[in-house]
Amino acid sequence: QVQVRESGGGLVQPGGSLRLSCAASGFSFNDNVVHWYRQAPGKERQLVAEVTTFGTGTKFLDSVKGRFAISRDEAKNTVYLQMHFLQPEDSGVYYCYSAGQWGQGTQVTVSP
Repeated sequence: QVQVRESGGGLVQPGGSLRLSCAASGFSFNDNVVHWYRQAPGKERQLVAEVTTFGTGTKFLDSVKGRFAISRDEAKNTVYLQMHFLQPEDSGVYYCYSAGQWGQGTQVTVSP
C-alpha cells in the first residue's frame, strides 16, 4: 500500500524544538520530491519545506529559514523536519506530501 505517515508532533514552549518524521511505504522517497506543509486553523495550507530527490536540494518558507532543516534517511525511507526556535505562529497540523500521497498530519502546538 502506497502511503506516507507523519509522527513527532506535540506541545512545545516557544523557543523549543521538535523533530517531525515522515515515513513512506510502498514507494521510495529517493525517487520523489518530499514536501512538508502546515495548516493553521482558519488558514490555507502552506508549503514549509521540501527536499528534492536524493536530497540534492532543499527549499524553505521564508519565515522558517535558519530555524528548520529537512533531511532524509534513505535506509529508513524517512524524511525528517527538524524545527528549532519554534514560535506560536508555527503551530498547526503538519503534513507530508510525496508521490501524490498525503499523510494524516501531525499536530504541532507552540504555547507557553
